[in-house]
Amino acid sequence: MIASQIVQDLYELTQENKRGVEVYAEVMDHLARCENRLDKTEAGAFLDSEGSVAERQARAKLAAAEARLERDLAKAQVERVRAKLRAIESAIMASATAAKMVQAEMKL
Repeated sequence: MIASQIVQDLYELTQENKRGVEVYAEVMDHLARCENRLDKTEAGAFLDSEGSVAERQARAKLAAAEARLERDLAKAQVERVRAKLRAIESAIMASATAAKMVQAEMKL
């Protein structure tokens, strides 16, 4: 691997990492909104229900099933973005190591 290619790879990975951080912020915002919607839906359904506490909780959980699914999907999306960011960071470290090896070879 030549030095110019390593520099190019590092630049591209750094740019991708910056975009990834922005995407991470967006998916975290989406997750927070989903959790808020779930809490509101579940609490509203609980308050609107009648019966024992267990019955009210069951009805609230059922009423909030769609919001819970959306929240769970948002959590999965956050985890995918985290995994991608970790992979990018690993690639950056590998490229930086390669750059140091090329630099050491040039000194010889």
